[in-house]
Amino acid sequence: MIQFTLLFAAILGGLAVVFGAFGAHALKKMLTTEQLKSFETGVKYQMYHAIVLLLIGFNFTFKTASEKYMVYSFMLGIILFSFSIYGLVISSAKNKKLTFLGPVTPIGGLFLIIGWILLFVSILNMQF
Repeated sequence: MIQFTLLFAAILGGLAVVFGAFGAHALKKMLTTEQLKSFETGVKYQMYHAIVLLLIGFNFTFKTASEKYMVYSFMLGIILFSFSIYGLVISSAKNKKLTFLGPVTPIGGLFLIIGWILLFVSILNMQF
């Protein structure tokens, strides 16, 4: 579980850099300022939570269910939240808006919140 968490974090962190560069250069001319800001929000949240996953991977043993669910919540939250934003922004810029992705973004946000709550619980249960 530790290696899986760290590898997933590394992949998501690297992709955040790629998507950030893609947004800043390739998409800058085809997106409105508001769309670009939304895209950047997806990139920021992806990177922030990739860093959180790295910290979790280096500091937790994953012996409890809450620690495992915490990681899965963050992973699912990142994918649903950030990638739905990418899909919404790019499809909107191409006038083929994928409206079904609209409700996916807040579900991803909910999973991120659950991940943070489980992190809080896991820290409370730590033996120092």
